[in-house]
Amino acid sequence: MEAKLYNQAGEEIGTIDVNEYVFGIEPNVPVMHQAMVFQQANARAGTHNTRGRGEVSGSTRKLYRQKGTGRARQGAIRAPHRKGGGVAHGPHPRSYAQKMNRKMRRLAVRSALSAKFAADQIRFVDALSLETPRTKEMKSILAKLNAEGKTLIALGEKDEAIQRSASNLVGVKTLLAAYLNVVDLLTYDYLVMPRAALEVVERILGQRRSTSALQEETV
Repeated sequence: MEAKLYNQAGEEIGTIDVNEYVFGIEPNVPVMHQAMVFQQANARAGTHNTRGRGEVSGSTRKLYRQKGTGRARQGAIRAPHRKGGGVAHGPHPRSYAQKMNRKMRRLAVRSALSAKFAADQIRFVDALSLETPRTKEMKSILAKLNAEGKTLIALGEKDEAIQRSASNLVGVKTLLAAYLNVVDLLTYDYLVMPRAALEVVERILGQRRSTSALQEETV
């Protein structure tokens, strides 16, 4: 598959070959949904806690006698329906972690990338570099690439100048290509991907040859 290649001045300088296995598949929407739920669930701290009637302070004696007062029956001041009483069936610390195998997680990311590629929301850039952190210059680069708004910038490796320049822009996020995930890909409208980041993505998500195929090549 071929895609347009730009420089950071926003000029189209040619085309680049991209892996069809990564950017050209039919998006699997149910798997993408499952991956998003999986990622968001695993991000939950699960530290919420409430105190039951046995944990709040207060006496356990009966407030007043059962009969003859004309009032409703009451057992203890710590009952859930009373002010300051314990919480009935409230949340307690727990883990929300879910499991999802690696093959499905990678399929979800490939599906998200393919959907973005089909919608022309990926900008492949020959190289992305700044000598010093300059937010104004980064904003200009994104405008020239027609990737303004909610934009995700994938980097092949850490680049402090790029990361600091983008950190002050509202709706712009930088992320190492090795950590591309479904939540970020679906949250941001555009994906800016330098050639170095593309190589990382295709190396991780590209189709792997079977053991039998490798053995046939060595024969």
